[in-house]
Amino acid sequence: MVKTIEHKIKLPHFFEPHLTLKTISILSGEEWTPKAYGWSFVRVQNGNAYWLQEQSSIELEAGTTLLMAENVRGGIRASQLCDVSVCHFHVIPARLTGLIASGEQDFFKQAALRGEFDLQVFPAGHPVSIKLMDAIQNPAGLPHRLALLQVFIEAFGKELKPEPPHKDSADAKERLRIFLRDNPPDTLLEISFSELAKTTHCTPRHLSRIFCELTGMSFRDKRAEIRLARASELLATSKSKVVEVALESGYKSLSLFNLMFTRRFGTSPGRWRQKNRIESLETRRGNNSRQVVVL
Repeated sequence: MVKTIEHKIKLPHFFEPHLTLKTISILSGEEWTPKAYGWSFVRVQNGNAYWLQEQSSIELEAGTTLLMAENVRGGIRASQLCDVSVCHFHVIPARLTGLIASGEQDFFKQAALRGEFDLQVFPAGHPVSIKLMDAIQNPAGLPHRLALLQVFIEAFGKELKPEPPHKDSADAKERLRIFLRDNPPDTLLEISFSELAKTTHCTPRHLSRIFCELTGMSFRDKRAEIRLARASELLATSKSKVVEVALESGYKSLSLFNLMFTRRFGTSPGRWRQKNRIESLETRRGNNSRQVVVL
């Protein structure tokens, strides 16, 4: 017996779980609009469907996979002849701060605006579709999430290859630019200002100036921004106590953490958590879609 359940969950999009596979059923002749954020992967498991966008359409056979940026507008309509089963998940690169380097974050932001990347269609026999099918068949914890992330990365092919250093990168500003490009933002929490000065081979005074030029803020403010971003995600996605979140984010003083968090988000950590908590999203499927549950 198959039962259709409707859920309507209103949550800040940044904290919706990503790298989480969901399955929905689209009745014959009906349309489903993906409402995920970041980058969305959609695979037609069985049946025939169409991707409808403005005045164009693309036929989607079973096994076809779509990758789209969040700015792409369109929907998937099931054939009039049969229902369609769809698997989908999304990736928010900005949430992978300890894994994806700043330069790679910039790449994904730019790719979302480029015609060759914002909407990609992979036929059933394409390596990306095949690897996604393998990942779908083995939905088990961390290995499964890593497999989904690997499929996402491979969808961009050679475009994500590291950029070779410039031959004329002798000046400190260029060395700092390369450092910020090639390292995850969290690296700045693990290195002191003096160590960064040694890494870029320049004086602290000069480093302070070029750091502001490249990031738009001081080294101290940048570290605070990264810490508070980490804290906000921990509050929304974990059950850790506020004091534990403060320590995990690099604040030894709870009062200082509360002050800095309130100054940044306009509310206390506790109230912010109450507003943005998503602890039950693993079982409560969102996006206003119909979730198929086999009973």
